Amino acid sequence: MFLKTLEINPATTVSEIVAMNHRTAEVFRKYDIEYCCGGKWPLETICMIKGLQFDDLKKELENASRTTQLPPNLDYHSWDIDFLTNYIIHVHHHHLIKSMTDTENILQHFTVEHEKKYPFMMEVQLLFRKLKKELIPHLQYEEEIIFPYIRQVSHAFENNDSYAKLLVKTLRKPLDKMMHNEHEILTDPILKIRNLTNSYQPPEKACTSHKVVMGRLKENDNDLMQHVYLENDVLFPRALQIEKELLK
Repeated sequence: MFLKTLEINPATTVSEIVAMNHRTAEVFRKYDIEYCCGGKWPLETICMIKGLQFDDLKKELENASRTTQLPPNLDYHSWDIDFLTNYIIHVHHHHLIKSMTDTENILQHFTVEHEKKYPFMMEVQLLFRKLKKELIPHLQYEEEIIFPYIRQVSHAFENNDSYAKLLVKTLRKPLDKMMHNEHEILTDPILKIRNLTNSYQPPEKACTSHKVVMGRLKENDNDLMQHVYLENDVLFPRALQIEKELLK
């Protein structure tokens, strides 16, 4: 299956575009363009009303909807420690912080407007807010304390430095505890959100905003699971093995 861009023409309505790809909702939010029940205007008309260039807006929408895909057989286990930690920070951590902040804003806006119709979404919002509040300091601690330690120990081990064993004994970090803490932070709220949202399936005849919220929540879930895999199944076990070798 080939990657495709959105098929947008001047007559395509705002709600049709968002229905094709929920990520385009962020572009419309940027320009304060209604994309839910009031999004029946053709894109060309909206551009005239807002004073926007059609081609420029079309390009933004196409960029927002573009899907980038990594090869499924990437051997993360063979990656250099420096490269792996930088990849986790610059690809996953930075993306997670921005994506979860955007999702929290969209979720709050939807919940306020649809509280009577979907009262369970209030609990979803509280769970997501709690998840974000606990996760971001956890990511920062990894970047400032845990990852520098792993890189330092890895370099000492690879270079067969004489002080490598002493380094582990004096600076050792609780990597096994980190794995457990991350599991605790994520598991309970994620499982509850999945249950409340029927695994992110919007109900029949759900409005466009509802579909956008479910799409964002599902994407965040996938991103978090990939992040957990890279750390708890790839990075931390390698670091623990290095510690074990050095302490022999």
